[in-house]
Amino acid sequence: MAAAKGSLPRYIVQRVLLIIPMIWVLLTLVFLLLRVAPGDPVSAAVGGKLDAQAMAAARHQAGLDRPMIVQYLDYIKGVGTLHFGKTISDNRPILDVIRDNGGATLTLTLGAFIFALAIGIPLGLLAGRRRDTVTDAVIRIFGVVSYAAPIFWTGLLAVILIAPLGWPTYDIASPETKFLVPAHTHILLVDALISGQPGAFTDVLQHHLLPCVTLGLLLSGVFIRLVRVNLLQSLKGDYVEAARARGIPERLVIRRHAFRNALVPVITVIGLQVALTMSGAVLTERTFNWPGLGNQLVKYIDARDYTAVQGLVTFFAIVVVIVSVLVDIINAIIDPRVRY
Repeated sequence: MAAAKGSLPRYIVQRVLLIIPMIWVLLTLVFLLLRVAPGDPVSAAVGGKLDAQAMAAARHQAGLDRPMIVQYLDYIKGVGTLHFGKTISDNRPILDVIRDNGGATLTLTLGAFIFALAIGIPLGLLAGRRRDTVTDAVIRIFGVVSYAAPIFWTGLLAVILIAPLGWPTYDIASPETKFLVPAHTHILLVDALISGQPGAFTDVLQHHLLPCVTLGLLLSGVFIRLVRVNLLQSLKGDYVEAARARGIPERLVIRRHAFRNALVPVITVIGLQVALTMSGAVLTERTFNWPGLGNQLVKYIDARDYTAVQGLVTFFAIVVVIVSVLVDIINAIIDPRVRY
């Protein structure tokens, strides 16, 4: 009976089914919070540009002249069919906004995660191995500072320091590259690679480096602290003492026994960090004039286009929920204790 309860297929089904109520709660919160905001979004978005008749037509197109419950049901139905509506300020389908700008946010997020893991895991491992030494103290201070530093301040500081060196600090690519590279996947880094233009790919890669390193540096502090703490706990385990008693060298004990168990909580936290990375990506994109979804979201907030804000926030929420469930499943595959 216990085996059935803790079986991997059963756990996966349970986690997948939880996606529905989690997304429903998030959608409802997004809908209600935007509706209680003061002011008329149509007037804020296009007020002064249209006459009264055109304003009424815009309000009708946005569905704001219908009862609240009808708006809510249409909203839920639209999300279920992957139709997020149209923006008020520029009359663009929100799916087009996601398609055109989502690739930039995706590459920024993945690049930042790769850098954060590449920095955070080795430094956390080193700090754990050299506990209570000068090396440990320096790494711990670095982890705290990198975690606490505001992303906009770090980004501006990076621009000030790097710009005199001639390294690109703004936008996703030079105007020439964006003009020459055809949009096949709407992910400029991939499009530049498959276009067979090495110069364009190098240009895009150079523009990615500073934003990804800046955001990844701030994320690395979380992984440094997490790996260090869990490595120290793993080193106290009986299986580690048994390995040492068999005469296994300390470096192999850490690598083959303690380190693997210390990584399990890291995988769990990755799902939580997705939401943090996306929130950080908004500020990073504004700082580096990055043409991603975060930058677009801020522009629509400034325009008080809450149909666009609603659609983009909903998309972010769905991505976070799906990634969190996927991380839970991966964690259950690595550590069977999670299933019980």
